[in-house]
Amino acid sequence: MLNRKILQEDRSYTFRSYFELAYETDEILAEFGYSLLKTELTLPQCDREIVQLQPLKQKLKTLLSFVNLSNETARRETLVSPILLEIVCYCSCQLRIEYTLNVNNWLKGNLDYLLLSKNKLLVIEAKNDDLTRGFTQLAVELIALSQVEESPELYGVVTMGDIWRFAKLDRQQKQILQDITLFNIPNDLEILGKILVGILQT
Repeated sequence: MLNRKILQEDRSYTFRSYFELAYETDEILAEFGYSLLKTELTLPQCDREIVQLQPLKQKLKTLLSFVNLSNETARRETLVSPILLEIVCYCSCQLRIEYTLNVNNWLKGNLDYLLLSKNKLLVIEAKNDDLTRGFTQLAVELIALSQVEESPELYGVVTMGDIWRFAKLDRQQKQILQDITLFNIPNDLEILGKILVGILQT
């Protein structure tokens, strides 16, 4: 990795800024003292079947024949929000949408979705067409959350609606773990749901 300074001390950056920066994820994370590890994450999973997801899966399969997912709003309203609302009802957890977080001039902005359950947090970043840069933004959001929350483990997901990728922040190692597994919706909806519930209820 090249040793170069990316962020400027006198500049202000929102979470969206990191999506727009034309640098590699590991280079941006290094600015915050974090490293990036791409690996196969062992994610918590609910061991019960989430029956509510079966009719949703069928509904999404039908909708995808009629809805044009050409922009972020369409993806969020058609695929992301319906899934999260089912998870919220199942877990009886709190959902914050466009949640404002302001840590400092380099760590501020809105989180697309923040799910809260007891001491567990799950941040979800929805993007239209760039999962890689979306992951960079998600990683920075996790770093921001780590500075205001005491939870030893923080999880996040970046999604384009039909594709979901998980991340985990390791506070002790100062590392962002990027799951190499991609989950496809609607086919992987059951396993995705079990993981979301597992993170929130573990």
